[in-house]
Amino acid sequence: MRHHNYQPSSKFIHKPVEFDKYTETSLLKYCLGATMYMPGTKDFLEAILSRKYPGLTSLVLCFEDACRLEDVPAAEENSLHLLEKLGKAIADGVISKEYVPLIIFRVRNLDQFKHFASRLKKEHVSLITAFNFPKFSMENGEAYFEYLQKLNDQFGEIIYGMPILESRAMAYIETRQAELSGVKQILDRYKHLVLNIRVGGTDWSSVFGVRRGINYTIYDILPVADCLKDVLNVFSRNNDYCVSGPVWEYFRANKRMKFDHMPQSINASIFRREPIINDAVDGLLRELIQDRANGFVGKTIIHPTHIPYVNGMLSVTQEVFNDAIQILNADGGVVKSEQSNKMNEIGPHKMWAQKIYMRSLAYGVIRDESCYTQLFL
Repeated sequence: MRHHNYQPSSKFIHKPVEFDKYTETSLLKYCLGATMYMPGTKDFLEAILSRKYPGLTSLVLCFEDACRLEDVPAAEENSLHLLEKLGKAIADGVISKEYVPLIIFRVRNLDQFKHFASRLKKEHVSLITAFNFPKFSMENGEAYFEYLQKLNDQFGEIIYGMPILESRAMAYIETRQAELSGVKQILDRYKHLVLNIRVGGTDWSSVFGVRRGINYTIYDILPVADCLKDVLNVFSRNNDYCVSGPVWEYFRANKRMKFDHMPQSINASIFRREPIINDAVDGLLRELIQDRANGFVGKTIIHPTHIPYVNGMLSVTQEVFNDAIQILNADGGVVKSEQSNKMNEIGPHKMWAQKIYMRSLAYGVIRDESCYTQLFL
């Protein structure tokens, strides 16, 4: 599978690379992009087989917040049915495995994780990329990954864990530092199984009795922005972990959303608050720009119309790509950029350059900022 696979190669200076669940973790952790969440009860088989959403490369079937407790048994049955039928469709040549998105399950709790996993067969596991662990904490984290390791050993497969940081202990300033430190110690022990770290903007907002409006970003909600800042401080050091941005809750879906005009610079237009599509999409773009600036890679989404915006904004412009390559190929010191408009300090900018390079592999390199909107169509 490949990001932007429905776009002509001519839109890219360097087109995105192909990937699957067996891709080297150092690259795969950057490849999740727009990860669409849906209830575990949703029948999504036909949408996959028909390639209804060609840009969709990762999806989560949820047994937790998106699923009522009484519906969990039905959600498990539906998920097993999906894995069974999808495996058969691949074996029968109905669909190539390269068109099957990365499949992730968000478990409800440790007991439900163990119950669902006990029903899996080896052929099911080959289609599962990861499990999301909600309300991940010092209290439950070790048990989640200990059992995940057992599953990997049992099936001889790679199955990743994706902890979701959204607990009250992380929201409260008096307990946050100890909780983040304790969680990092757990993840460091199981680093080979950690694909991605998710953050719960909605859960943390609820702790403080707030909700960002359509004209605000999560960074405008100060108590939540404070949580996100500390998560990045702990987990994005030295590019140790890839942290994904919080969900954007709004959508105004039309079958065909058109631009009133084609801005040359998404950044400039968004921050001048010039109307581009509608409040919901413009708000998403505004938040994506800030996600990217702060080092988040990827984003939880709740609607397929968000896919091209999230993945499009993760593409790298040629100028930024050239800066990254220049930094990675230099021995040290300071050099003038190829555009002669900035200095590239080799030591301080190396971690940034490494992340840019991995993003360029996953999402491709485009000519300049005016090309972003072409990826949204």
